[in-house]
Amino acid sequence: MTIQEKQDRIIREFKALGDWPERYKYIIKLGQKLDSLDEEYKTDENLVRGCQSQVWLHTDLEDDKVIFKADSDAAITKGLVALMVRFYSEETPDDILTHNPDFIKQIGMQEHLSPTRSNGLASMIKQMKIYAMAYKAKLQQAEK
Repeated sequence: MTIQEKQDRIIREFKALGDWPERYKYIIKLGQKLDSLDEEYKTDENLVRGCQSQVWLHTDLEDDKVIFKADSDAAITKGLVALMVRFYSEETPDDILTHNPDFIKQIGMQEHLSPTRSNGLASMIKQMKIYAMAYKAKLQQAEK
């Protein structure tokens, strides 16, 4: 599935849910389904700065694709990071850097998140793109 297909699917899923209380329940359920991050990765180095809740983001590069794993100590935040992991994981660094999660605006999420959650979500996205930039540089260096 391409990153655009993932985005389209997320938009369809949220539009099918209806009102925002139902959508929040879905976000929480996504977080509950997210595999817990091993304790060894819950370090200061993996903490996403700018989130009010604790959010840990760990990455690996497999077959030139970035694999994200994440966890959080707050239900909605964990659901948000699960959504971002679903969107960006198993994509190339270039795809991560060139595709923004436009579904956030298209489903009206920005209007329904508190300012602190909205800032935290932006921080998650920024951190994921920073990891993608680092992996892109690493891959370019390996090609030389």
